[in-house]
Amino acid sequence: MEVILLERMAKLGQMGEIVRVKDGYARNYLLPGRKALRATEANKSRFETIRAQLEARNLETMKEAAAIAEKLNGQSFIILRQAGEAGHLYGSVSPRDIAAAVTDGGCSIGRDQVVLKAPIKVLGLHAVPVHLHPEVEVSITINVARSAEEAERQAKGEAIAGPSEATLQDLGLDEVGAALVEGGGTLGEH
Repeated sequence: MEVILLERMAKLGQMGEIVRVKDGYARNYLLPGRKALRATEANKSRFETIRAQLEARNLETMKEAAAIAEKLNGQSFIILRQAGEAGHLYGSVSPRDIAAAVTDGGCSIGRDQVVLKAPIKVLGLHAVPVHLHPEVEVSITINVARSAEEAERQAKGEAIAGPSEATLQDLGLDEVGAALVEGGGTLGEH
């Protein structure tokens, strides 16, 4: 199916271009989302009459996105999750969780704007791109930790993997004993 794009679409084209897309993509996403019109003669002439309005609206939304991008760019957000000793989460951090953390931090974004190739499943600092507008993208840092203290230590650059100091003290182990336990050794006779 041929459609006229009403806004810039990544990997498709610019506003006003006539592109060929699969029928299902057009019927289920582009047309109901008002992102495109069918490329009929009537719609082509209709598009030319509303082109100035669409370009003005696009410019306005791009300016709003740029203002939000200034606030968000490079910011760090903490998400607390339960995790095992090795640092693997009991579950994962999804785009919905990231959007909620950013919204709680003062900037409202939608989960569809957070771009994750796969959910986050380990503790640590993760750079996450956020698409605020087809032409505006920022990167934020998600600090996934077990506690606020651990998040502060991660933010300073300390490695968190392995058992915590409190866990080692509870077991009665010093640094050498901890290294043996992590390495799979024993504290027997030498």
